[in-house]
Amino acid sequence: MTAYADLSAHFARASALSNAIGILHWDVETMMPKGAAGSRAESIALLRVLHHDMVTDTRIGEWLAAADSDGNLGEWERANLREIRRLWTAETALPADLVEAFSRAVSNSEIAWRQARADADFAALRPALEEVLRLKREMGVAKGEKLGLSPYDALLNDYEPGGSSERIDVLFDDLAAFLPAFTVEVLEKQARRPQTPAPEGPFPVERQRALGLEMMKVLGFDFNRGRLDISTHPFCGGADHDVRITTRYDESDFSSALMGVLHETGHALYEQGRPSACFEQPVGQARSMSIHESQSLLMEMQACRSRQFLTFAAPRMRETFGGSGPAWAEDAMWRSYTRVSRGFIRVDADEVTYPAHVILRYRLEKAMIAGDLPLAELPEAWARQMDALLGITPPDDRLGCLQDIHWPSGGWGYFPTYTLGAMTAAQLFDAACRADADILPGIARGDFQPLLLWLRAHIHAKGSLLETDELVRQASGQPLNAAIFKAHLKRRYLEETH
Repeated sequence: MTAYADLSAHFARASALSNAIGILHWDVETMMPKGAAGSRAESIALLRVLHHDMVTDTRIGEWLAAADSDGNLGEWERANLREIRRLWTAETALPADLVEAFSRAVSNSEIAWRQARADADFAALRPALEEVLRLKREMGVAKGEKLGLSPYDALLNDYEPGGSSERIDVLFDDLAAFLPAFTVEVLEKQARRPQTPAPEGPFPVERQRALGLEMMKVLGFDFNRGRLDISTHPFCGGADHDVRITTRYDESDFSSALMGVLHETGHALYEQGRPSACFEQPVGQARSMSIHESQSLLMEMQACRSRQFLTFAAPRMRETFGGSGPAWAEDAMWRSYTRVSRGFIRVDADEVTYPAHVILRYRLEKAMIAGDLPLAELPEAWARQMDALLGITPPDDRLGCLQDIHWPSGGWGYFPTYTLGAMTAAQLFDAACRADADILPGIARGDFQPLLLWLRAHIHAKGSLLETDELVRQASGQPLNAAIFKAHLKRRYLEETH
């Protein structure tokens, strides 16, 4: 076997371990009885150590050196070497005992978070979260020394290869300066319009689930390779060829669960559309979390909050819930799905205020990793930032710093990818609609194939062949440009008159 073949076989086995971890983690969030938490944490910790051992195997360096000189490798193989080297370099910075300790800490923290969130009690989570933060700082320092990055940028690199807080600061400071006045302008415009009542519930969970499944099928979800379940926090996970998405239901408001399903379906379509020839290789994985978030936000925000989608979906919503009257009219429902309000919960936030939720978390997690913000002061700092960015203050921790699972699950460095993804989504959707005039009419008749085919060709099937910036440039014709996102917001929320 050649060195490249050895690498491919080795990382295919590592991928199998990742798949097992993914399914076990999905089970923790959806099905696992509470009494199994301890043994499950041990199982996942062991698998993560085994995976870490595989991707830090000393032979990898030798194989990489030999494969670099192989003149028979093509474009995809060369890109795979680049991705393997990126992964190997970062992971070799971490000792196995740190990986194991972190896995156990995360499992304990996730369990503690679910109860603390239900009780609105940050103090109950704090000891477990302190341990996660301590270990995450240690990992950031170790990776940063190996990669020549700050601890925060080293953690960001896990989710956004090549990303930097310096660049994000510029983008986010620009948005933070733009959004408050823009939000006021949008709210004032809304206030001048006649108010239409919202559809009244209750909306039975089984009907909400049926509507969600129907819309997943419309968007293109392959049910032979995935499923829909319930969890405390909506997510997309699972394994290769087995993509699991979740939502949560509220019988007084069906739109929250539906939009959660549409968002996670965007993630799932990306996973199901990755290049089949190298599915198990690093080059066959999703490019970055900003690209991943662009796919979920493109479906949820760009496509499924459009007038075209409501033309198709409003009658199905009325039929599903037996709705009638002015609140169920297409125009009223479009106003409802594009209504802007200052709310506490990120996952329920509208398109205009959502970036403020992300900027808040980004600034706080940077400060915590740097040691500038003690964890004990997080609730108060959260309240101050929310007041500054959104003009509201959460009444309790459940609506404040306990609402997301990301920090308890170890996802420090993840949050900025949401707003990077929102900007990317606007840019890609704009490019797709300019390239294919049938995309918007297709959405209006419930045909997402024109859009999905464009995304498959330009994003999904590319895997990690290209670096993030180059992927966006080739797909849209220019580098990431925040002006396109701003123009989209102005067009949808200020210029549309109905």
